[in-house]
This record gives sequence, C-alpha cells and structure tokens, in this order.
Amino acid sequence: MNLRHLIPLIVLCTVPAAAAEAAVSAPSRAFVEDVPDKRPEVEKLCEDMKTHVAKGGAADQDAVAVVDKLLQEYKNSGPKDRAAIVTALSKNFEAKRRENEAGVRDNRIFRASAVAMGQMGSDATKAITKWIGAKDHRKDIPVQSDLIHALGKTKDKTALPDLIGLLEHKDAPLVGAAADALAEFADSDLDTRKKGFEGMLKVLMSAKGAKDSNVNDGIARDRYDTIASPIITSLTRLSKHDERDPDKWQNWWNKNKAKNWDEEK
Repeated sequence: MNLRHLIPLIVLCTVPAAAAEAAVSAPSRAFVEDVPDKRPEVEKLCEDMKTHVAKGGAADQDAVAVVDKLLQEYKNSGPKDRAAIVTALSKNFEAKRRENEAGVRDNRIFRASAVAMGQMGSDATKAITKWIGAKDHRKDIPVQSDLIHALGKTKDKTALPDLIGLLEHKDAPLVGAAADALAEFADSDLDTRKKGFEGMLKVLMSAKGAKDSNVNDGIARDRYDTIASPIITSLTRLSKHDERDPDKWQNWWNKNKAKNWDEEK
C-alpha cells in the first residue's frame, strides 16, 4: 500500500482540536480582513440619514429607511465603516423632536436607531449607554426601553454592571426591560450569569417584601406586578432552572449559588 497519500490525513487527524478549528476558520478571518473599508456608499448613506433627520421630523420615515440600509451594510463592513455607522446612528439622538398636544413626540428615528445599534455588538455598547437616561430622552419610556433591550442584545459583558444598576430604576417598565436584557446573557459564562441572577433576585425579593409589608400600598403592588414576570422569566433563562414562586427562587439560590449550574444531573 502506498502510504504517501495517507500522510496528509494522518496529520490532520492528529492536529489538536483548537488548531484544527483555527485552520478551518482562517479563511473566514482573511475574508473579514479583506472586506473593503471606508466605502463611499456607506458615507453617502450616513449623509443621507443626517439630511433626513435634520428636517425636524418631516422626513423621519425616510431616515428610518436609511437606518435599515445601514444595518445591512454594517454586516458587510470593515472596522472603520462599522465605527462610522455606529457614530451616525448615535448622532440621531442629538435631534430635537417636539411633543404634540397629547405630550407625545415622534420618536421613530430614536427607536429605529436604538434597535439597529443593538445588532452591532460591542461596537455599539458605549453609544447605547450614552443615551440611557440622557436628559432629552429619559422621559420617553419606549425609547429608553429600546435602548436597554439593545444593550442586552449586544451581549457585551462590559454592559453587565449598567444593566444590573438599571434594575433599581424608578420606572418599573424599565426594570422589566433590564431583566429582559440580562436574559440575553443566557449563553454566557457561569460567573456572568450568576451576577445577573443575583442582581435580579435581590430586586425581586425587595419588591415582594415591599408589597407584602403593606397590602394597601397600591404603588408597591403595581411595581411588583410589573417587574415580577420578566425577572422570573430571566432567572429561568440564566439558571436553566424553573420556579414560579420568588421564595422558592431564593431557596434555590441559597442552595445552588456556589454550584456549577451546567453540570449534568
């Protein structure tokens, strides 16, 4: 038998898994590095969006359409174009939009920009965080909720402290948004998941205590009713364990906080 033809196969089979994976993924990395950058079409889209946004709301529908195009371009862009797209989307939040007689403003461009940045990973973390709680937007609960959800969608672990801090927000709907965002880390390492879990459980038990201590406190009850469901759902996603009762969650945490939740049982 001629072994000369078998040698490449033998070598391949004896290569460590990590090295084999690197060899397979090398062409894809080379492809990413070869992506054209600083493209004129991206610059034009950013300028078009800026022009639409500058019209005070009259062309926001057109601006939102450009946001969608930029999101598609981002996926095929090099690092400089990606940074330019994130910067352009962030600048949309500097626009002013007046409230109507009912106290509602046209927030389409802000919401579209937030959702798009959430698809841009850690590239957009700082830009998203900048506008959470920003003076001109803090009263707009839908925009704030979109920004918080977007921060979770980045799956950037550096955003974890901010999301845990938002669990203490005075507006219950945004606490729920922070809980939803923390659930995006369901596939993260165990330490990250435990930090998010502990933060949510603390807030859940505090809200339950406030509700139970005064049955006539409608504000405490409404807050608990708003945040309990999203928090409990997120606790399940992070722990891969299911409970419905907050007290049972506390008992489970006390018994399992030091354990490996990913061990097969």
